[in-house]
Amino acid sequence: MTVSIIVAKATNNAIGKNGELPWHLPSDLSHFKKTTSGHHVIIGRKTFTSLGKPLPGRTHIVVTRNRDFKVPEGHFVAHNLEDALRIGKSRNLEKIFILGGANIYKEALPFTHEMIITEIEASPDADTFFPEFNRSEWELVDKVTVEKDDKNPYKHAFVTYRRKEIG
Repeated sequence: MTVSIIVAKATNNAIGKNGELPWHLPSDLSHFKKTTSGHHVIIGRKTFTSLGKPLPGRTHIVVTRNRDFKVPEGHFVAHNLEDALRIGKSRNLEKIFILGGANIYKEALPFTHEMIITEIEASPDADTFFPEFNRSEWELVDKVTVEKDDKNPYKHAFVTYRRKEIG
């Protein structure tokens, strides 16, 4: 099973402010939807709660320490990242996406095979950040740059990194 982080992050690694994205980029939202639709996603409880409801077309595995937390039918609760990954493996998934938040991203990095990052040329005020990672462990395999326009106020790039083979 390929474990894939998907995140939009600014130049300063910002990913959130007050439980929301610190920008509005329709092209990134479209890219996210197209990339994750039809897949299982692992998401922290706070991030899941901020959505208001499960994202359509995706099966959510919500990671929370709260033993009483309930999710709609067809979705799952896990009490740690390892259990969430086990759920994915038990369902014989080809790929699973990590949607955040920051703590889930940090915990998932050692288990991740691929990162799909929207790199946004901005440094917004934020209270939540993507963790630092060792770039020498990752190979850039794809990059598509999007110029700012009337709908997308920041230049950004959809970048895919794959973990380098060791040895």
